[in-house]
Amino acid sequence: MDFGRLVTAMVTPFDDRLNVNKAEFAKLIDHLIEEQKNDAIVVSGTTGESPTLTDEEKLELFALAVRQAAGRCRIIAGTGSNDTAHSIHLTKAAEKTGVDGILLVAPYYNRPSQEGLHQHFKAIAESTRLPIMIYNIPSRTGIQLSAELTVRLSRIPNIVASKESHNDFDQLTRVIREADPNFRVYSGDDSLTLPMMSIGAYGIVSVASHIVGARMKEMIDLFVRGDTQRAAQLHGELFPVFHGLFNCPHRVPSPAPVKHALKLRGFDVGGLRLPLVPVTEEEGRFIEDLLK
Repeated sequence: MDFGRLVTAMVTPFDDRLNVNKAEFAKLIDHLIEEQKNDAIVVSGTTGESPTLTDEEKLELFALAVRQAAGRCRIIAGTGSNDTAHSIHLTKAAEKTGVDGILLVAPYYNRPSQEGLHQHFKAIAESTRLPIMIYNIPSRTGIQLSAELTVRLSRIPNIVASKESHNDFDQLTRVIREADPNFRVYSGDDSLTLPMMSIGAYGIVSVASHIVGARMKEMIDLFVRGDTQRAAQLHGELFPVFHGLFNCPHRVPSPAPVKHALKLRGFDVGGLRLPLVPVTEEEGRFIEDLLK
């Protein structure tokens, strides 16, 4: 399974009562495919506010995404949690909706050992025929998948990729060097897309691609074709957006900044479910200036 090089971790649009806005969700799927040139879309990842979506909402979104995409891109379902049994249950249910793959975040808060992490991912992988991307984001989960563990997991046939949201390039190099030859590493940080690809990463699971996906795709294509100078130039031009969406005043948690950016672009994506809150007026002005 090839998830492609540009993958968006999609926001979940809400209406005025913070119910899922299905019409806007479908509209945004089309935007991400047709305008922003995405190869795949993650539904119900962290950017999609997965912690506050019910299982029923997630499954409905998975099915809607599959119908709306209609084969134009891959749909990856975020089904990971810190409860292995629950992740298995949701993964099996997601498979029935017709999604193309699964994203599994490292178990958060309960901080399992490396062997516990191995058993967690192995058990979920064995419960499904779908290809799996594991998600290593120690800043949010409190746990780091070691290079040794990621290499070990790469030997499980349907664990085909990892999303790496950190800047430990020694670890990344070991994974890229030692993992199964068909295993693909993705950056989980927009600003590290090109630096990580320079050492062998395959692509990006992005947030900024809601707004600048087409230019990110151009940057990636330039690099793959060997035009590293032009790719680096485009990286520099896009860097203020990469950086600003995660470092606007007071370091507002994602997805509040990108939701505001989408509103400025005409998408009625609504607010955020508590405990997340929308950007302030000051933060909104910062994002508006950023997009200019």
